[in-house]
Amino acid sequence: MTRRVWLSGAVGSLAAGAAAGPPSLLIDTHIHLFADDQKRFPYHPNATYRPPAQPLEPYLRFVRSSGIRHVVIVHPEPYQDDHRYLEYCFAHEPSAGFFKGTCLFDPIAPETPARMEALTEKHPGRIVALRIHEMHPPGTPPSTSGAIKDRDLRAPAMKTTWRKAQSLGLAIQMHFLPYYAPQIGELAAQFPEVPVILDHLGRAGQGSAADQKRLFELARLPRVYMKYSAVNYSSREPYPYPDAKPLVRRAFDAFGPDRIVWGGLGHTMEEFEKQVHLFEIMWDFAAESDKAKIRGRNATRLYGFPA
Repeated sequence: MTRRVWLSGAVGSLAAGAAAGPPSLLIDTHIHLFADDQKRFPYHPNATYRPPAQPLEPYLRFVRSSGIRHVVIVHPEPYQDDHRYLEYCFAHEPSAGFFKGTCLFDPIAPETPARMEALTEKHPGRIVALRIHEMHPPGTPPSTSGAIKDRDLRAPAMKTTWRKAQSLGLAIQMHFLPYYAPQIGELAAQFPEVPVILDHLGRAGQGSAADQKRLFELARLPRVYMKYSAVNYSSREPYPYPDAKPLVRRAFDAFGPDRIVWGGLGHTMEEFEKQVHLFEIMWDFAAESDKAKIRGRNATRLYGFPA
């Protein structure tokens, strides 16, 4: 059997299962979308990168073909705290409640709690998390201004923002280097009602052995979730990233089948097929019932999508 024939069968099975109901429900918990109209939806002056367009309209054609039932749009750094394109996506979704989204505000700015509240009130039930980036190299100081990233996780204002997220029912979505896992753990322990979502397998492969140990120890906190996405960040080898597979198994052993979600399924059928193939390789040790949870059932509960 050729790889393409195998993929065709695997993708067809997933899509059919998604149409049939929750056991094979597909939810993508991590996608970025970028407008092709830079006059209407310009990148922010503090954009940390300027990607090519990946607009909503072709993406909608893709999700119809893939069988993906719901999507979390992760509001990306190029827009910083300008959420207009996220709001455009909400207004043009293929069915009611198809999209939910994250927001990005400066977590130490005094106006952030009020801005979070205003956005969530404007879009009831649609904003599910505040995303926080902690990506500066170990030993370097956190930032205090400029692009919204690398703020001090131990700043008093950071706690104020987490407290507001708790009152609004929002999760905190962390994009970080494993070195910062202990600081995340300190905050998560102080705000035990706040779900904490660790992006991209915690970038486990970008930390030392000690960093990895502390990363997976975050699973001791019952509302911390691991997101299986961007496996390439934890690999030094080409696709299908065989050196990352032990880290996927460690994540499963630490977090269990009920606190792992899947993200980054792609923008095209070609990308989707590649991610499906990778999923089957990485999770071949797991029971089908556990894989069904990771594909979508856990995300239904975590993000409040309809069952």
